[in-house]
Amino acid sequence: MKKKYNDQPIINERIKYPKVRLIDVLGSQLGIYPVTEALKLATEKGLDLVMISNKSEPPVCRIIDYGKYKFKQEKKAKEARKKQHNASIKEVKMRYKIEEHDYRVRLNQALKFLHSGDKVKVTVIFRGREIQHINLAMELLSRMSKDLKNISEIQQNPSRDGKNMIMVLSPLKLK
Repeated sequence: MKKKYNDQPIINERIKYPKVRLIDVLGSQLGIYPVTEALKLATEKGLDLVMISNKSEPPVCRIIDYGKYKFKQEKKAKEARKKQHNASIKEVKMRYKIEEHDYRVRLNQALKFLHSGDKVKVTVIFRGREIQHINLAMELLSRMSKDLKNISEIQQNPSRDGKNMIMVLSPLKLK
């Protein structure tokens, strides 16, 4: 039998198998029991019979307090979501004829993005005939990668994309 809607385990009278492998509150195996007898054991202790796995033959059921079990599962899921960080790509745009102060501002922006765990897409924009000066843009991107080498690594080497030159940096994994 499959689990019910939204992944809730099958409990008590909803278990439709003739026999189940029973595990008690402490986690020790009690053996294979008919469902009616297993349910009787659970109700005597004031607990619930919860199907843990229906993949094996016979299915595995456990005698536990279902309310407490459900609370722990929700707490685990909440903790897992809290620890999750979705790295997004932040972009830093500049021209190849950038002044030193403006470059420092862009560098600090990239630094802030990398510290927060995001990837940084560094874009050098060309307008009109500026496209002839690709070598200057390459120098600028390599300078930025050198300035950020202690906290980032190059994920995508500098490459031309139409009238832009792009490089992607990702934060270094802490050991």
